[in-house]
Amino acid sequence: MDIFLALKAIVMGLVEGFTEFLPISSTGHLILAASLLNFTGEKVKVFEIAIQAGAMLSVIWEFRVRIGAVFAGITSDPKQQKFVVNLIVAFMPAAFLGLLFSKMIKQFLFAPVPVAMAFIVGGLIILWVESRNRRRPEKPRVDSVDDMTLLDAFKVGCAQAFALIPGTSRSGATIIGGMLFGLSRKASTEFSFFLAIPTLLAATVYSVYKERALLSMADLPLFGLGGLSAFISAFLCVRWLLRYISSHDFTIFAWYRIVFGIVILATAHYEWVKWVD
Repeated sequence: MDIFLALKAIVMGLVEGFTEFLPISSTGHLILAASLLNFTGEKVKVFEIAIQAGAMLSVIWEFRVRIGAVFAGITSDPKQQKFVVNLIVAFMPAAFLGLLFSKMIKQFLFAPVPVAMAFIVGGLIILWVESRNRRRPEKPRVDSVDDMTLLDAFKVGCAQAFALIPGTSRSGATIIGGMLFGLSRKASTEFSFFLAIPTLLAATVYSVYKERALLSMADLPLFGLGGLSAFISAFLCVRWLLRYISSHDFTIFAWYRIVFGIVILATAHYEWVKWVD
């Protein structure tokens, strides 16, 4: 494998891992990073989705005890059965809409300028939600993922569907959406982590299968490097975020999104950076 190609794969994996579970959009950052690295093409789009599996595996490892309990009690424990049903319900809206509109989204929205616009809009929404919470502090209706109803899960799933727009952020949509619907910050964040497992797994399997004609066994080392670096960086990020939310809100991520989006729009407008769609 070409050393520069390998380095690009590692960088892309690091970008995926460090941004997948923060409310700043991993897909948006991957599109921008790929453009800067001149790492583009149809195969790269499959690569960007496939390495999400590495980030997903980090969640499985971090929550391995809870996931083990789910598998152990799936046939006998009502608590675990309810949890699984909630995940399925939350997964369905994005899965259904993704199947319908994925081709259109890739054609028109997988580009730096639309991503920058989504960064800014998402940042403004986060600022509004956090400001609302400070002005009207209320005790969350749902303190734990085990207290969520089917309706709670469906609402969070509908929020996740907005993340089909690149730059929106899957984790941002589910966490902020969950908070709007009455979940605590901790419950929203943890459910976002768990929901990432079926969502990212389905996206990876579907994308690789659909574009299998583009791929060959020679691509395995490249995908493996990207997935491994995504796993390591995502694991570190998940551990950090769980500590961070215990005493902080998401305002800093909102300002990051807004400033970053403005920078992208400015560089594109004045042609300081040659962004490649």
